[in-house]
Amino acid sequence: MRRREFITLLGGAVTSPLAARAQQPKTPIVGWMASGVVSPPDHMAAFRAGLKETGHVEGGNVIIDYKWAEGRYERLPEFAADFVARGVAVIAATGAVVSPLAARAATTTIPIVFRIGADPVQDGLVDNLRHPTGNITGITEFGAELAAKRGEFFYELLPNAKLFGVLLNPNNLNHREFMARVPEGTPFNFGVRRTFATATREREFEPAIARLAERHVDGLVVAPDTLFSGYSESLVAAANRHAMPTMFFDRESVVAGGLISYSGDTRDSNHQLGVYVGRVLKGEKLSDLPVVQPSKFDLVINLKTAKALGLAIPDTLLVRATEVIE
Repeated sequence: MRRREFITLLGGAVTSPLAARAQQPKTPIVGWMASGVVSPPDHMAAFRAGLKETGHVEGGNVIIDYKWAEGRYERLPEFAADFVARGVAVIAATGAVVSPLAARAATTTIPIVFRIGADPVQDGLVDNLRHPTGNITGITEFGAELAAKRGEFFYELLPNAKLFGVLLNPNNLNHREFMARVPEGTPFNFGVRRTFATATREREFEPAIARLAERHVDGLVVAPDTLFSGYSESLVAAANRHAMPTMFFDRESVVAGGLISYSGDTRDSNHQLGVYVGRVLKGEKLSDLPVVQPSKFDLVINLKTAKALGLAIPDTLLVRATEVIE
C-alpha cells in the first residue's frame, strides 16, 4: 500500500492535494534485461509469484520494464545504459552471462540480480558465492557441471555413438572461450569425439545442422544459449529433418519435439529471482543474499520423437526421468 504524507498547514488541518502528491514516494521500477526472447508465461508467472512473496505486485507497488535482446547481445549495453539513466531501483539480468556483465559495466551502485547458467565466479561477476561483494548477486545453474551430466545421459541413450555434434553461438562469451580451449575432435569424458557447428541467428540453424549431418554425427548436443532456447521450434525442426537425435538444456525444447533435456528447473530459478528482487526492493543488502543454485533438476524425454527416430529409450533413463512426453 502506498504511504501518503500529509502536510498540516498552520492554523488548521487543511491538506493541499498538490503537496500531498509531491510527497508521495515514487513507485520503484525494476529493469528487466534478458538476452533472449520473451519467456514462457509460466516462467514469468513464477517470477511474479516470487515478487509477491515479498509483498510486491507488478502494476501495484512496483513497475517492471521488460527489455528482450532476442539473441542480439549487442543490444544489452544499450538496455543497461537506459536503466541507469532512468534510475531504476533494481536490474534483473537474465539469460546468457553477457546480460549481467553488461549491467555491471553500466553501474556499480544500482543493485543487480542475475539468473544465468554460467559460473559467476569464473566469469568475474562475483568473488564469493556466500557473501558477494559489490552490487550484484543472483541465481546460477553452473552450466559446466550440467553439461557433463547431459553428455553422460546422451551417451547412455546412444551407447554406440562415435561422434557428437555440438551447436555453439560464437556471440556467447562462454561458447567462444570453449571453442578456443577445446580443439575439434576432443572426446567427451566417455570417449565420444565432438565436432562443432555455430549459429548466431535463427536463419543459420538449418545450414549448421546440415553441415553436421554431412559429418555423420550420431547426435546433436545443443549448448545452453538464449538464442537456441528462444527459437527452439526452428532448431528442433531442422534437427528432426535430418533425423538427428538431440540433447537440449531446457524442457521447452523437448516439448517442442527435441529428444531429451537435462536442466535446472527454470520456473524454480525464476521464482527465486523474483524473491531476491523483492528482498532487494525491501532494502536487504546484496552481501546478505548468497548466490544460489536451483534445488530441482529435470530430465525430460520425448518418446514420440524417439519413436520417429527409431530409438528405444533405455529403462535406466526412463525411471530417472522427471517427465516423459508421449
